[in-house]
Amino acid sequence: MHGSNEVAPPGVNTNVPHSARIYDYWLGGKDNFAVDRAVGEAMIKAIPGMRYMAGENRKFVHRVARDLVAKEGIKQFLDIGTGIPTRPNLHEIAQQLEPSSRVVYVDNDPIVLVHARALMISTPEGRSEYISADIRDPRSILDDPALKDTLDLDEPIGLTLIAVLMLLADADDPWSLVGALRDAMPSGSCLAITHPTADFAPAEVEQAVNAATGAGMTLVARSQEAVRRLFGDWELLEPGLVPVSSWRPDTAVDNPEAAYYWAGVARKP
Repeated sequence: MHGSNEVAPPGVNTNVPHSARIYDYWLGGKDNFAVDRAVGEAMIKAIPGMRYMAGENRKFVHRVARDLVAKEGIKQFLDIGTGIPTRPNLHEIAQQLEPSSRVVYVDNDPIVLVHARALMISTPEGRSEYISADIRDPRSILDDPALKDTLDLDEPIGLTLIAVLMLLADADDPWSLVGALRDAMPSGSCLAITHPTADFAPAEVEQAVNAATGAGMTLVARSQEAVRRLFGDWELLEPGLVPVSSWRPDTAVDNPEAAYYWAGVARKP
């Protein structure tokens, strides 16, 4: 039996793969189970650059956190689909620039909760909180006392949805779910999204999706147009909706399409 000799926190099913733990495996972490490693390896077999892509998503989070604080004046963040903490975390980047920054992390995997409580240590001036909730129920996130206690919904918020919306089937209507979150954000807020796509390498991505769905996961790659719709009528910041490595890179990118993710940041008018 898979995972039978691996100890999991309460509420964790070691027989069902979870995206946060697969990502952890790709990034070289230890917080994953046999079932996660099996799916992770099958997806690497389909897409040899998968570990690179996971790393590019993390780097995007760092650039977004830095720019939203430094250029947009945002001092509070709502990060949904947090994943298992990997240093530096979003609040660490934000608080380096603005020590009073406040971050609420949201994930639905109990393992993430265990690590978040241990690692999400805030500056004395700022706040770092963690909510166990699911993006399929936006109200449960928005109405959570910890969110209301940590974030000021009258001041701009950086809403980050990094490599999480692919876990929603079209039937879940991710556009409406993200719309509910956007509607709750005050003017001047920014939404950052990364989303895998088959636009660059259809055959590889199809094989990776099949590996995940064959193991009981939902994984949907979406086109640039489908991802753009997630931003609603918010105004995309430069350089627009681009391959993840091409969003305000710190150094020149040789092959932007080597990471099969669309990425963008938009501001609420």
